[in-house]
Amino acid sequence: MAPDKGMLYLKGINKTYGSVKAVKDVTLEIKSGEFFTLLGPSGCGKTTLLRMIAGLEIQDSGSIILEGKDITRIPATKRQINTVFQSYALFPHLNVFENVAFGLRARKIPEKELKPKVQTALDILELGRMSTRFPHQLSGGQNQRVALARAVVNDPKVLLLDEPMSALDAKLRAQVQVELRRLQKQLGHTFILVTHDQDEALVVSDRIAVMKDGQIIQSGSPDDVYDFPKNRFVAEFLGAANILSGKFFDGMFHTDVGNLELDVQPSWEHGVIAIRPEWIKFSDTKPEQNGVRAKVTEIIYRGTNLDIWCEPGPIRVKSTTYKDFKIGDELWLELAPKELVVLDE
Repeated sequence: MAPDKGMLYLKGINKTYGSVKAVKDVTLEIKSGEFFTLLGPSGCGKTTLLRMIAGLEIQDSGSIILEGKDITRIPATKRQINTVFQSYALFPHLNVFENVAFGLRARKIPEKELKPKVQTALDILELGRMSTRFPHQLSGGQNQRVALARAVVNDPKVLLLDEPMSALDAKLRAQVQVELRRLQKQLGHTFILVTHDQDEALVVSDRIAVMKDGQIIQSGSPDDVYDFPKNRFVAEFLGAANILSGKFFDGMFHTDVGNLELDVQPSWEHGVIAIRPEWIKFSDTKPEQNGVRAKVTEIIYRGTNLDIWCEPGPIRVKSTTYKDFKIGDELWLELAPKELVVLDE
């Protein structure tokens, strides 16, 4: 498949360190102007893949094509690809303006051209009033924006983000995620993010690729990957999921919690299905389909919702905090057929 103009295309990328296969035959198409996220646990190969796109690591085999040009052997400094690292890598002895201007000065951009470029980048990231401050005088979120400005000012075709929000506290992280999404849409650049944070991936991404053991297990839009996980790993890694195992025969899926109707007939006889906690409904009376009589065994208050654990199962359910539940309560749960996802394993 030939790559289209404006697309980053990875074909058959492999990387081995000794006996460890860090990346295994990865092929990807990333569209121009897309926010693409590589999501997975530590050690899954996502950062290694990002570093190969940047040119900081060289793959053992495969090719990297940017806008129709093979950049596989082109040095990192000539790829028109910039990286924002987890540590931000700001120069502590330089103020904000000079940190952002550093790459332009290295390229010997004339001063009359450099100053407006830097100022524009600072204004986009709302750093204009902080140009004379030094990194130690800024908050974590502000330093992150300086790192982004330094990358953006070079007008890269692709911006790589290696867990850039991992050092921020939860509240600031949530705020910066939204800011990052808005910035990417405003600039129209291609962003590729590496993260192990599922919520972060869902918030910022146009598409997500879930990685495990050096391979891409599933890719698609956030709602597609979340709503229709292919296997148990994706279902459990991207959000919470109840996994029910059983046997399919006579048109029903037979489990320890009861016999369930499915909208999609599985290709296997023995297997597993998944349902998200928020997709399970409570009922005072037995539902017409897939009703499970359950008993509340544990309640966790999370502010915006309750996590409720029920037996048999255990089954995890989400509820609003307006409902009054007590441990020991017996109730009906509805596991609607349309909400049950048949997994490949």
